[in-house]
Amino acid sequence: MLPFTQNIDKLTDHLFRHEAGKMVSVLTKIFGTENLETAEDVVQQTFIDAITTWKLKGIPDNPSAWLFRVAKNKAIDIIRRNKFSVQYDFSDNERKLLTSEYSLAVTMDSFFTEELIKDDMLRMMFACCHPDISEENQITLILKILCGFSTAEIAKAFLTSEDTVSKRLYRTKEFFRQNKIKLEIPSVHELESRTGAVLNAIYLLFNEGYNSTNSNDLIRDDLIEEAMMLCKLLTENKHTQLPEVYALMALMCFHSSRSNGRLTAEGEIILLKDQDRSKWDRILIERGYEFMNIASFGKYVTSYHVEAAIACEHCTAKSFEDTNWKRILEYYEWMCKFYPSPIKELNKVVAVMQVHGAAAALQALEEIKDKKKLESFYIYHSILGEINFLLNKNKDAKENFEKAIQLTQSERERTILKEKINKIDSIQN
Repeated sequence: MLPFTQNIDKLTDHLFRHEAGKMVSVLTKIFGTENLETAEDVVQQTFIDAITTWKLKGIPDNPSAWLFRVAKNKAIDIIRRNKFSVQYDFSDNERKLLTSEYSLAVTMDSFFTEELIKDDMLRMMFACCHPDISEENQITLILKILCGFSTAEIAKAFLTSEDTVSKRLYRTKEFFRQNKIKLEIPSVHELESRTGAVLNAIYLLFNEGYNSTNSNDLIRDDLIEEAMMLCKLLTENKHTQLPEVYALMALMCFHSSRSNGRLTAEGEIILLKDQDRSKWDRILIERGYEFMNIASFGKYVTSYHVEAAIACEHCTAKSFEDTNWKRILEYYEWMCKFYPSPIKELNKVVAVMQVHGAAAALQALEEIKDKKKLESFYIYHSILGEINFLLNKNKDAKENFEKAIQLTQSERERTILKEKINKIDSIQN
């Protein structure tokens, strides 16, 4: 494949992540949530056209504007072709002018203004989080529709199968078809519960970017940027300026500030204890502090507050040795008490190992409830391998690392796990 073609493929993939959610949102407002698949089809065909056209004619000066113009024209064509169809209901005041050829193009232009598109994305996020949709289905739809996740990436994020994800998507779209959900900001008394699902989806998106499970690149800046953009939309809207929104924003700032120190020039992983902290982004860390301060209002503390506090401890420490692991362990104990999950318990094990040693960490690992859910998670076997290595159980440690290699799809993770196995082999020989 020619470098020019590779650049176009890379650009369109980046734009799909960055612009698809906006395009789907505005098109869904036009066609209605009952016709969500029409909106998806328009966006999909727009990107197919982009790849084909740009390879022949070159990349336009403003690729995003090109995409929105083509999507808008396709929407106009669909409305014209289905002028006498009952499939699209344009009876409300906002869309009534779409039924007239005289006002169709001008009205369509009004839907595609930048400010309205931002509002439409926010409304789309909350439509995906309708209370009659299960939380797992809510998050799945947000990741697919607004964030451009593939079915495989969603499956990895949920530690489930692609078939399960496909079924969730089908059921949720069927709910939209039957109920014709409106794109609107929830009422005040609904806002908190529905914001939780939105934040969960944003955090899953961020985690996939921060430690990618389906890419040769461990860090995917496009996904990190997309997650922070979605959360920023929430901080900018007066209806969604909640403590947990600012806390998640702080958490993502602290984590992403360390990105420049996590990989070598060749893209290999650098463990936290070996990272050059001078490469960490001090501006992002300062932004994290600012969002943490804003997040301190309100009457409750969320898991995002606690996770942000843990990330803050790492960013504050001048070196790995100076890290206040006792305080971090206290944060994890508090979080596992009030917001328990196997993943949080597993993260706590790492803090236990730093404070109390490998034997205590092994005991903490054995005490995790629902531990079986972690056995298909490569990090579980990697941490168990570290514990067994420190306990001089080299054979067990090697088996743990080998199992972790089988479970991860990241070549970067496999490389560092193989290095740990080589270290064990050198000791045994």
